[in-house]
Amino acid sequence: MSAIYKKEMRTYFTTPLGYVFIAVFLAVSGFVFAFSTFQTQTSDVSGYFQLMIFGYIVIVPLLTMRSFAEERRTRTEQLLMTSPVSIPAMVMAKFLAAFTMFAGTVLLSCVYYLPLFKYSESGPNVGKAFGCLIAMLLVGMCFIAVGIFVSTLTESTVTASIGTMAILLLFVVAAIFNNLIDAYVIRAVLSWISVYARYVNFTYGIFDIAAVVYYASITAVFLFLAVRVYERRRYA
Repeated sequence: MSAIYKKEMRTYFTTPLGYVFIAVFLAVSGFVFAFSTFQTQTSDVSGYFQLMIFGYIVIVPLLTMRSFAEERRTRTEQLLMTSPVSIPAMVMAKFLAAFTMFAGTVLLSCVYYLPLFKYSESGPNVGKAFGCLIAMLLVGMCFIAVGIFVSTLTESTVTASIGTMAILLLFVVAAIFNNLIDAYVIRAVLSWISVYARYVNFTYGIFDIAAVVYYASITAVFLFLAVRVYERRRYA
């Protein structure tokens, strides 16, 4: 497992992929941060994090689209499936490598907070900002798992990217459709799958344990599906 993890991390920095992801992430987050804080002269960063969830729909697929699709395209997946590493360990190694890149870039973007201390005597609400940061890492974890799963289904990185975006868009905008639908059952289903609705509590400084369990569950479900795809492929 550690060998695959190291290989994935090395790939991010020996190919343009990792640098493109970092550059796009910092460019998008920088623009959103300036728009949501400097534009309104506020030290409250909750609006920034809310907008960044929509940014993740486009950014996260850049990180995950090659995870397994590239292995299939270059015909190197047979080496993975015949290696002594189990399929769950293989999937987990790729997931952890992608999450390491994501978390590291998110933490790097925290330098944006420093100028906010000039907007008020006490500076930004550190507790609320920390809660939002944890929530964003959880959302990213969930989105990466979705991207990993979609990447197992195709050998085209473009298809994997578009498919991931479509699923992530559904997760994010599900709550918005709640205001347009009268049927209680459908509203309940949309509320349950909504990533955005469960994130809102964190913007008020509330650490929502139920939301943490939800994000962890979604992550586990999609990683399990990725494992099942490769198990079927190995024994087909």
